[in-house]
Amino acid sequence: GHEAVLSCPNISKESLLMVTWKRNCSGCCLLSYRSDQNETRNLNCSERITWKYSPVSDPALRIYPVDLGDEGNYTCETVSSEGNFHFFSSLTVIVPPTVTLTHDKSRVAVCQASAGKPAADISWIPASNHSSEEEFHHPNGTVTRVSYFGWANSSFPSVTCLVTHPATN
Repeated sequence: GHEAVLSCPNISKESLLMVTWKRNCSGCCLLSYRSDQNETRNLNCSERITWKYSPVSDPALRIYPVDLGDEGNYTCETVSSEGNFHFFSSLTVIVPPTVTLTHDKSRVAVCQASAGKPAADISWIPASNHSSEEEFHHPNGTVTRVSYFGWANSSFPSVTCLVTHPATN
């Protein structure tokens, strides 16, 4: 859902002949600019994939909003009087999980981190060996992790679920 900007160092603005961005997969997006004809082409790119600024001033690629399908390897090729230059970028998409904490009548706390990428880590405070965990992998590459904490035989008045994930603090 955020913006991704992939940079492509521009060797020389004066001698720039062509800039091309492509994703390294068949039938994927190709975005190009030819300076001699002042022409921009877009092949199989959605409206979410554009130049960040102008290909003449800065040939950076902008993807907004980013979704899971945008993950992959991208190549920027610049052609100038100095030669052809290739710059490679790898885009990894992370998705913060949705966290819920519930409990049942038998004093089992259920902490669920839904649809995160990568899977979230769940721990309990106080730490206990009375917890168990399940993991569910979704077709879109996200993961739901569920942790159960039984404190029926414990003297603790409450427990805290701690969820850690690269996309959150």
